[in-house]
Amino acid sequence: MKILTFITLTLLLFLTGCQGKIKRPEALPQDNLIQVYFNNNQAKGADYSEPYRKIKRPGDDLEAIIVEAINQANSSIDMAVQEFRLPKIAQALVKKQQAGVKIRVIIENQYNYPLNEFNSARDEDEYNKDKYYEFFAFADTNKDGKLSQEEINQRDAIIILKNGGIPLIDDTEDGSKGSGLMHHKFIVIDNKKVITGSANFTPSDIHGDILNPESRGNANNMLTINDSKIANIFTEEFNLMWGDGVGGKPDSKFGLQKPVRQPQEVRVGNTNITVMFSPISTSQPWSVSGNGLIEETVSKASKSVNLALFVFSEQKIVDSLENLQNKGVEIRALIDPNFAFQAYSEGLDMLGVAISDKCQYEANNKPWTKPAIMGVPDLPIGDKLHHKFGVLDREIVITGSHNWSAAANHTNDETLLVIENPIIAAHFSREWERLFEGAELGIPPEVQDKIKQEAAKCPTIEVRKSAGNNNLNSVVNLNSATQEELEELPGIGPALAVRIIEERRKKHFTSLDDLQRVSGIGAGMVKKLEGKVSW
Repeated sequence: MKILTFITLTLLLFLTGCQGKIKRPEALPQDNLIQVYFNNNQAKGADYSEPYRKIKRPGDDLEAIIVEAINQANSSIDMAVQEFRLPKIAQALVKKQQAGVKIRVIIENQYNYPLNEFNSARDEDEYNKDKYYEFFAFADTNKDGKLSQEEINQRDAIIILKNGGIPLIDDTEDGSKGSGLMHHKFIVIDNKKVITGSANFTPSDIHGDILNPESRGNANNMLTINDSKIANIFTEEFNLMWGDGVGGKPDSKFGLQKPVRQPQEVRVGNTNITVMFSPISTSQPWSVSGNGLIEETVSKASKSVNLALFVFSEQKIVDSLENLQNKGVEIRALIDPNFAFQAYSEGLDMLGVAISDKCQYEANNKPWTKPAIMGVPDLPIGDKLHHKFGVLDREIVITGSHNWSAAANHTNDETLLVIENPIIAAHFSREWERLFEGAELGIPPEVQDKIKQEAAKCPTIEVRKSAGNNNLNSVVNLNSATQEELEELPGIGPALAVRIIEERRKKHFTSLDDLQRVSGIGAGMVKKLEGKVSW
């Protein structure tokens, strides 16, 4: 045993000493007008020291890139991001406003609160406790076990904005309680530069979980696009949501209140970029929706399709992918481990299997005859595959904040980009290959066991009928769904999802009307959830 321990320690010391000598790929060239960044970039030169945990690591410092862009602003900064928790960005915005730059900020209403309000005295559930403990560790900079007002003022991004007089609204500014999620992640600077991607402006999405030294941040991407035409398109979207701003008339437009707009194609240097914003009503043809644009774009692939997706639950897109595979196109997909093997996941279709919910399948479920290459990446504990991108023929990239789901299509405020440029595609292809290396492919043993158990207990398992809704293509079980699955439902955000989980711990739901036991859910929301949930 002593010999083995000595050998193990020697090997660890050797590997640690050689870390700097491990061969890393050369940095890829960037397009002159469109730059691509990844918080887990492994290329040479992509290294930084995290400002909060003081960890030296590979990756592009997305926060620093944002701050640098803000510092260069001369006239205006518009920012729309679902969740905003990074103090250095907040401080940079306040400094710019003091210098005379016009600042406007929009966030999702469920994150529009100071983090120090999340405390175990007020909220007894585990989710809120974890949030508070994480913020405590983040803000307690002198590590004395106490939070001073000065520490809170320096670390709570929302308080920094409010103390600095930054105009800020959320998606209740239209007079509603909020519609879906304000899920955008973009900044427009001086009406000529756009920063956008898949990352929220939080420590966990960009750097890593504060209380988890192994975490390296949810896998995310970010683009900077230097073009006034693109900036104008994003400014139009921002202005619809902003209305007349803070405390004015309820003329802000979020969700389905926004007018239906067609995809807009712009030539940026040598690049074609198509921009589209969600949501769109189910009364409109699916083909003109964001998911319709994804399907139309994907169907053009002739050689390969590589996907890295947080959520994939759109049946029509996966059916189109199967048609491509039948024509000889190589299809490979990576999906976040928390979603890949849920009953509504199209990753199951790609593997040729199905998981029922109480012996019922999602609408139009269609497992592939010939399974594709599909799996989950090997991520540090606590991190998620938060990308929403596909690479077609190593020339075209689909990306943005838009998950490949019905909620993104029909409920949330989302950004969807289609970028035709092999230089940009090379960056996303390298990120995909990084995630693919070491990924667990195929059907895990526990999923195989679950399928066998269902086959034994479900007499109609081969019928594949569904209690689902043909538009939303998924049924969520209220008594077993994860918080993330609940948040995919229309009108259910993080706070409501937590309350649903807490209520079912007290007593399982036995009917749709039981949802009204949850604070904040009334008859109107229950009606909207008909056909979308089970119990």
